[in-house]
Formats: sequence, C-alpha cells, structure tokens
Amino acid sequence: MAGGKHKISYRSPEKQARHIVGRGMALGTARHGNRGDGKIHSLGTANAYRTGLTLFCAWLQQKRLGDLKSSNVATCCKYLYERSHKVGQKTLDRDRQSIQFLLHQTTGSDITLPRIRSRTSGRDSLAKRSRAYTEEQVRFVAGKLSARCALAARICHSAGLRAHELHSLARRELREPSRHRTWSADRFAGRDGVIYTVIGKGGLIREVLLDRELSSELESRRLDQPVEVYDRGIRYSQHYDLVAGKAFSNAFSSASRNILGWTNGAHGLRHGYAQQRMHELAQEGFALQERLEIVSQELGHFRPDIVKSYLR
Repeated sequence: MAGGKHKISYRSPEKQARHIVGRGMALGTARHGNRGDGKIHSLGTANAYRTGLTLFCAWLQQKRLGDLKSSNVATCCKYLYERSHKVGQKTLDRDRQSIQFLLHQTTGSDITLPRIRSRTSGRDSLAKRSRAYTEEQVRFVAGKLSARCALAARICHSAGLRAHELHSLARRELREPSRHRTWSADRFAGRDGVIYTVIGKGGLIREVLLDRELSSELESRRLDQPVEVYDRGIRYSQHYDLVAGKAFSNAFSSASRNILGWTNGAHGLRHGYAQQRMHELAQEGFALQERLEIVSQELGHFRPDIVKSYLR
C-alpha cells in the first residue's frame, strides 16, 4: 500500500471484499461514457469482483501476507501465477480485473497487471474443441428437460441468448434497443420471425429474433403481469414462465451430461447460434468481415473479433 503504515485487518475475506467493492460502486451511472473511471456500474461486475477478491484475501491470510488493503503488485502477481495452474483463462482474467480494481481503490493509481496465461490442461483442451451444440444435440437434451426448461434451451440456441438474458426477454413494443449504439440494418438477414429484446452485459438492450413457432410457444407462457426475480443477486423483471439464469444453466448442463456424456454449458448454445448465423450469412453473400460484424451485434458484443472465439 502506498504511503504510511497500515494496520492489518483480520476480518473475514468476505467482509473485506464486500468493503472494497462497496467503495467503488456507481450503480445507476451508465457504463457507456464512463469507461476507465475505476467504478463498478453493474451488479454482475460487483458480484464477480467480490468473488475474486474474497478468494484473493483468503490466500493472503493463508500465506500470512496481510490483507487486501496492504497488498502490492508483486504479491498480486504471485497470487495470479499460482491461480494460473488451477483455473481457466476466463476465471484468471476475472481475478486479474478484480485485483486491478482493488489496487485502484487502495493506491489511487491506474495500475495494469500483466496478463498471465492459464496453464490448466483441461482449459487448453477445451479451447481446442468446439463448444457449439448442434440443433440435433439440443433436441436430444431438451427431450429430457421440463417443458419450461426445454423451451428456454431452444430459445437460447435459436436466438443466441445468454442464460440470464432469458429473465429479461420481452416483446419489442415494450422496450427499445439501446440508443447509444449504431445497429446494423443487416441483423437477422436471411431469417424471418418476431422481434423481442433482452438486457445483456452492461445493461445493453438489444433486439433478438425468434421464429414464429418459438414465438407462439413463448407467448403461450406470457405472464399476466411481470414478476420480479433474483438470480445471482441481480433483480430482473420476468415476463414469461421460463426457467432462466443459474437454474437453467444447471439443469441444461446436467441433462447434457446424462444424454450426451459431456457438457459445454448453456453458453454452448450461443456458440451454436454464432456458427449457424455465420453459415447463413455466407449463403446470403456477405463477406467474412461483414458477417463477423453482424453476428457480433446479434450477440450483443459489438466486437467482431470476439466472434472468432465462437467459431472453433
């Protein structure tokens, strides 16, 4: 820690992490236009940082290296290196981001920690094979799910939704897509159906397309009034009687293991959507870069290069 002595805290890792994250909360302030301000603008990010910092603090206490506020760059890098032998790249990157946030809060400086590569063989092997579910595989897995859960799986695969986005699925006339983005007119080219909206990462509202059969099934499950639900500590206003979020992810993964002998998680449904859309857009005559741009917007990324990770 920069400047002066610091009295080591022996509070639980959970309490220390919650305190640090609470200092940097800026809920209600849009992330758009405020990037780089060192603040947390969503509950999802807050939950992720609390988890990462709790684990880091537990490690500090085990190693007798002080507390969160007294940690320095060398200690942080040592922890991340040890973590690189235990967790995959996505988790390791999350931990790095949470610790960078910690250092910003405790030192007031914009410290950038080096990105450390995960050394877990399981994660490396996962990166070498496709995570996408085919339509046939989804049909097999859905056959072992409840009707509410099976419909959710088909929607995620058909429209590229994240599991938590099922909570926010709503008809287009109820909500407009985010206006701070420039949306391509070529989205959903080659497809026909009914437009809905979902709320994705960072509060981005985007349009998604369901074919008319899926839309009809979904509307048969529309609630008379939206209900408030909480998933991983985040509040959603849910318009349809669907299994969503963590409950859906768990159910889908369990059924996939039982039926197929393996699971790529519910996120594998998005991979399937991305691959199918890239194929469809190629048939429509779009060039590679155009396809990447269109699919990135349909997925809610606005980063064409990230779509390539869905195409393994």
